Amino acid sequence: MMATPAAREIYPMAGSAVAALLPDGRRLHLQHGPIDLVIEAFGAADEVRRAYRQAAARFDGLLDELVAELSLLRHPLGARDPQARGAVARRMVAACRPYCDDFITPMAAVAGAVADEVLAALAAGRDLARGYVNDGGDIALHLRPGERFRAGIIADVAMPEIFATLVIDAAAPVRGIATSGRATKGQGGRSFSRGIADSVTVLAKDGAAADAAATMVANAVDIDHPAIRREPARALDPDSDLGDILVTVAVGELGAAEIALALARGEALARRLREAGHIHGAVLTLKGACRVVGGDALRLAPPHAA
Repeated sequence: MMATPAAREIYPMAGSAVAALLPDGRRLHLQHGPIDLVIEAFGAADEVRRAYRQAAARFDGLLDELVAELSLLRHPLGARDPQARGAVARRMVAACRPYCDDFITPMAAVAGAVADEVLAALAAGRDLARGYVNDGGDIALHLRPGERFRAGIIADVAMPEIFATLVIDAAAPVRGIATSGRATKGQGGRSFSRGIADSVTVLAKDGAAADAAATMVANAVDIDHPAIRREPARALDPDSDLGDILVTVAVGELGAAEIALALARGEALARRLREAGHIHGAVLTLKGACRVVGGDALRLAPPHAA
């Protein structure tokens, strides 16, 4: 969306960045290049206005900070952390560090890390009951004691029906929600998956941690099968940080046993990550089947729970 002159006056931004209230007058839209945020804060009107100004001020120039370190952030993590300079880049590296024994680049946590950074600016010094920053479905949360946040889970963007509801209380140690899964060629996905999950939604301490974990669990939902088609990530996007690694572009018909096996592999990793304290819960879906790990914060409408 394009900002109106009034919105640009209220939220002055450099270059092509956009900062404007959405038509409902309640939510703030921040967009620059591939980063597209929807933000909402709840509190006294003056507190919300100040919070929005703070979020817009931090967003201004954030993309340039990331671009300046892009070559480093697209490089796989190894035994030593890269010397990231920017605050968002450091969040990305920290979130991906638990998975460095597998292939992962800090880009696996970019959306969640951006959401965390802008949320921190939104809430700094402000008296807000609740607030969230939604970066393409990866969400960072602010909750005052006694508050709660509800979010719906959609397993398939081609059929956007909410099949599960997340209920997060302020007392729970969850401030990040992220979803990953396969992005088939030509369907508009922002990233690729090495697995076959329709979706994996993860709850964690912040957006970056949830984002990285969702990527890894989604990769783990996988089997070898003739109905699964894969292509090198570079063939789909020359700039992909996955390079020549095969990513899933189509999943055909699978039997119930194959679906169960793929989900079981992802569930096993999610349980290990929960036991290690990296995540607090996860919902995994594939072909209408679902597995839940750490379901205390989740409400699932039957018959999807399995």
